[in-house]
Amino acid sequence: MSKNIKIAVYPGSFDPFTNGHIDIVERALKIFDQVIVAILNNPSKKALFTVEERVEMIKKSFNNGENVTVDAFDGLLVDYARMQNATAVIRGMRAISDFESEFQMALMNRRLCREVQTIFLMTGLRWIFTSSSIIKEAAQFGGDITGMVPVFVKQKLKEKFPKMKE
Repeated sequence: MSKNIKIAVYPGSFDPFTNGHIDIVERALKIFDQVIVAILNNPSKKALFTVEERVEMIKKSFNNGENVTVDAFDGLLVDYARMQNATAVIRGMRAISDFESEFQMALMNRRLCREVQTIFLMTGLRWIFTSSSIIKEAAQFGGDITGMVPVFVKQKLKEKFPKMKE
């Protein structure tokens, strides 16, 4: 008897990928057999890193682990999830302030595709204050982001922001 593989999509801009994102993926892997980290290619959003750079950084974060794949997409998330045979979308939540917009998106996705469920995972307390935006801002103004992002992500940020602390 063959086992049904449970696949989840973890979408986001991941600009840059943080240790908080890694925490969400690792916990999602306790529920799902495979997690697809899917970078939303949103041309209207000004990204610091190219999609290709983000794919590379995320792949390095998981040493090309077989249970984590990295991809990019545009268009509707639920269409992408269906195309990947995913049964769920993973969303990380840091604070109650995230809830309203995430809840609204989850309801719209459910309206568009009832087969794909949205699973909210609370960010670990260690990462509750971090976001890609805050990390970029700290790096831009010379802040020390050690321990908030993987080492090679920090190196990539250092290339973009030379006055960032080592």
